[in-house]
Amino acid sequence: MTVIDISPSVMQFLLAFIVLAPLLGAAAALLPAPPGLQGKNPDQAVLRHGVTVTGTVLIAAIFLAAGFDHGHPATMQATTDISWIPALDVRIHLGVDGISLPLLLLTALLTFLCALYSYFKPPAGPAPKAFVALVLVLQSGTLATFAVLDLLLFFLAFEMVLIPMYFLIARWGSGQRQGAAWKFILYTLLGSVVMLLGLLLIGLKSGTFDMVALATDNGRGLTASVQLIAVLAIGLGLAVKTPMWPLHSWLPDAHTAAPTVGSVLLAGVLLKMGTYGFVRILLPIAPDGMHTFAPYLAAFAVVGIVYGSLACLALARTGARGDLKRLIAYSSVGHMGFVLLGIATMTPTGVNGALFANIAHGLITGLLFFLVGAVKDRYGTADLDTLAGATGAALYGRAPRLGALLAFAAVASLGLPGLAGFWGEMLTLFGAYSPAEGLSRPAFRTFLAIGAFGTLLTAAYMLIVIRRVCMGEHAPLSSLPPGTGLVPPTATTGARPASTPSPAEAVPDRQPVEAEPNRQPAEAGPDRQPAEAVPDGRLADIRTYEAAAWTPLAALTVLAGLWPAVLLGLTDPAVQKLLAGGKQ
Repeated sequence: MTVIDISPSVMQFLLAFIVLAPLLGAAAALLPAPPGLQGKNPDQAVLRHGVTVTGTVLIAAIFLAAGFDHGHPATMQATTDISWIPALDVRIHLGVDGISLPLLLLTALLTFLCALYSYFKPPAGPAPKAFVALVLVLQSGTLATFAVLDLLLFFLAFEMVLIPMYFLIARWGSGQRQGAAWKFILYTLLGSVVMLLGLLLIGLKSGTFDMVALATDNGRGLTASVQLIAVLAIGLGLAVKTPMWPLHSWLPDAHTAAPTVGSVLLAGVLLKMGTYGFVRILLPIAPDGMHTFAPYLAAFAVVGIVYGSLACLALARTGARGDLKRLIAYSSVGHMGFVLLGIATMTPTGVNGALFANIAHGLITGLLFFLVGAVKDRYGTADLDTLAGATGAALYGRAPRLGALLAFAAVASLGLPGLAGFWGEMLTLFGAYSPAEGLSRPAFRTFLAIGAFGTLLTAAYMLIVIRRVCMGEHAPLSSLPPGTGLVPPTATTGARPASTPSPAEAVPDRQPVEAEPNRQPAEAGPDRQPAEAVPDGRLADIRTYEAAAWTPLAALTVLAGLWPAVLLGLTDPAVQKLLAGGKQ
């Protein structure tokens, strides 16, 4: 059953195009723009090029989904299988099923929205040529990770995203960006080295690197000791990328320092590569090894759920000087803990819940990072104490639509029924109640109770954020206490007048300096709209380009919450087949 009848050869072309087009677009972005396409300036032309390429990839992904046979989502479709290195039996093998299709669509959508957002609001830093090229390379590597069906190609695609993300943080980030970028690259590279050893072990012992053949074999060609070593090695590499507690410490620093677009892609796309590897590789290829390590994986998962929530509560409390971006990053540790718990149950219910939570986290947390970036632009800071303000710097009163959307994303993240965040967590907990045969029910029901307690902690810190940032009495910005640095922004970038001290430079005895009435807005970049002067201390509310970038994520969050069968109908048959060793 397909929405549009598309021939197999066209489907093959669409999948190959989706993977390769961003790579070709990245190369083109580094070339000089043709004279007729330069627009007002070269920077504008290359940013428009990024929107065009990512938009084209998104359209191709939508057509791929429309041509996908939804009646047989467990079957690999749009497959390409070409011999690449015959001596090692390494093949260029691409394909898509009900597990990978939603992740391909999510990646294409988020990258397009990031490119659109960057066109109107380029991140501060070097010329955008390299920025656009790096985003496109990152997109190509992520899409390839979800599309390839060969272990060595999977590793190459998995590693392909590291260098672009490193430079996005190091060159276009803020604060301690160099340290955060180095921490990101070192953690992930060390994990990848260990993962490569596990992948090579499986390929050499089984005689093939083909993931479909290995999944069909279901570990029968691998001894128990080989499976144990492979799961330990590959699992460590995937756990770093997920990230799983206690291998998570690179994530808060990376998110805090990354530009808005970098945070959206890191949370919305890159973290999913780790959990996808658990489902696509370890569950079907080394089931006995996974069965042995599943209780330990579940234990680390629930510790991560509680740890991430407690860290968020510590950041959210008054006087902690917590950074809102850092808080959202720690929340990801907890949310990905639910994904890992669902995988550890090794049941269709739990794994389906993990895949659903993967997509929900990409939509909701991507939206949250967009919104936090907008708040930081307007206030010049993401410090929660500064945002709350002694007299209440409430978003509901200053930018009501922005405040309402931030509250919506926060309640979606805490798992409110009717929104996307609810179903994944509920299904993973159901899976933990009845784990796979041979796994300890008392242990997993204990993990269920700990995970359920984590949902209460999640609700607590998200409601605190809403109360502190969105609610409170409306008060003019000029009435805030000295040293907050909160003044009406003079441009889309949230820049202050030169005479106003930043939070770091403020002196306790200094009186607030009001914006000069005759001062002109700061110079805006290409296609940036200067913030309008709004009386009574209001901030610029959601702008048109922001609405265009954020509305699809909010709409899909509601759609997935009200109609979960759209996603579960794709994943469930594929998961059933995967856990059955390629048989239905």
